Amino acid sequence: MTERRRSRDIFAKALGCIPGGVNSPVRAFRAVGLRPLVIRSGRGSKLYDADGNEYIDYVGSWGPLIMGHARAEVVDAVCRAAQRGTSYGFTTELEVELAQMICEAVPSIEKVRMVNSGTEATMSAMRLARAYTGRNRVIKFEGCYHGHGDAFLIRGGSGMLTAGVPTSPGVSEATAGETLVAQYNSLETVEELFGQAGPDIAAVIVEPVAGNMGLVPPDNGFLEGLRQLTSAHGSLLVFDEVITGFRAAYGGYQTVAGIDPDLTTLGKVIGGGLPVGAYGGRRDIMEMVAPEGAVYQAGTLSGNPLAMAAGIETLTLLQKTDCYERLERMGALLAERIRNALKQRGLGYCVNHLGSMFSIFLTEKEVVDYKTVMQCDTEAFALFYNELLQQGVCFPPSQFETCFVSCAHDQDDIEKTVCAIEMGFDRIAGR
Repeated sequence: MTERRRSRDIFAKALGCIPGGVNSPVRAFRAVGLRPLVIRSGRGSKLYDADGNEYIDYVGSWGPLIMGHARAEVVDAVCRAAQRGTSYGFTTELEVELAQMICEAVPSIEKVRMVNSGTEATMSAMRLARAYTGRNRVIKFEGCYHGHGDAFLIRGGSGMLTAGVPTSPGVSEATAGETLVAQYNSLETVEELFGQAGPDIAAVIVEPVAGNMGLVPPDNGFLEGLRQLTSAHGSLLVFDEVITGFRAAYGGYQTVAGIDPDLTTLGKVIGGGLPVGAYGGRRDIMEMVAPEGAVYQAGTLSGNPLAMAAGIETLTLLQKTDCYERLERMGALLAERIRNALKQRGLGYCVNHLGSMFSIFLTEKEVVDYKTVMQCDTEAFALFYNELLQQGVCFPPSQFETCFVSCAHDQDDIEKTVCAIEMGFDRIAGR
C-alpha cells in the first residue's frame, strides 16, 4: 500500500471549495480517523485510488453496483444512450421500458414515477400519502434513514449516526412535530403511537430490512404486524426499498416477505450506478400524482436516459444470470468465515447477514434495533477499519453502514478479505 499523497493533495483542494471537502458526510472518514479515499476508477470488485492503490470494495457506491464496477454491458448501454443525447426534458421510450420492468417485478406497484434520488422518492411518497389519507403525521423508526428530507431527519440512521447527529438544525419544530418515532422491530411502540394519534397518522414508513444503522433484519412477524396495524387504522404502509429493492431479491424484499405495501420507494440498483429514484404503488394512490391528479411533483432530469439505460441493462442482467444465487453463496460464505474467525479468537461480536448484505457490529449483544446498535465500540471499529484499509479491503468508513457483495466478487476476494478481517480482529485484541 503506497502512501496516499496525491489523494491528500486533492482533498486539501476540496476543503477550500466543498463543505468538509466532501459531497456526502460519511465520505469524510471522520468516524475512523482517516483522510478520505479519493477514487480514480473502479473495475469489477476493485476500487483504485488516486495514488494507484487497489482495494476490494464492499461499499459498491453504497449499494447500487450489484453487478460490480464498470460492468461492460452497463457501460455499453450508457454509452449508446449518451451518443443519442444526455437529456431531453421529454418522454423517452427508455423510461417507459424501465417503468414496465419495475411494475412487472414488484406486485404491489401498479404505477411508478421516476425521480432522481432516494430522498426525492421518499419525500414524494410522504406528500402523496398525506394527500391520499387527508392526514398529517407519519411514523418512522429510530435509526432508519429515508434521505435528508426535513420530515425524516428525526433520530435517523446512516451518516447521522456516524456524525453523532440524530437530528439536524434547520428542521422546524412544526415539521418535527409531524414525525412520530417508533422502535424498529417493536410492534408495541407502533401500537402506542396509533393509540395516541391514530386518526391523524397518514403512513408508516419503514426499511423492511434496516440498512442505515448497519444491517438489521426484521424480526418474524414485525412487517406482517405493520401491515395489519396500518390497514386497521386506515393508514398507508410505505416500504423504503431504496437499498433492498432488486438487491434482496428481484422485485425487492417485499417479494420475499410476501407483503404488499401501499407505496414503495426505490433507488440504487434500478439506476445501475447512475443517479435515480422512484416511487410507486397502488393505482388509485398513484393516480393522484400530477398531471393525472393534484399532488404536484416534477423534476428536470427525472427519467434521464443515461440512468434509464443503466437501470434497464442491470435488471436485464439480473434476470439472465445466476446473480442472486451467486450473491447468496458469496455473502453466506463470507459471513460464516467471519463468525469462525471471531470464534477462534474468543470474540463475541455480532455479525448480521442477509443475502449480499452484511455488517460486523463490534458489540457482544445481538443487534436488533437502534439501542443495541448504539452499544457498539466505535473506537475499536476505527482500529479495525484502519487495518482493513491497510490490507486493501474497503468497507464503509462507519460502524453504522451496511457492506455489499457484488456479482463481481470471487473466491479469491473472499479469501483476501477474511485474512484482512482476521488481522483487524487481532489489532483490536492487541490495543
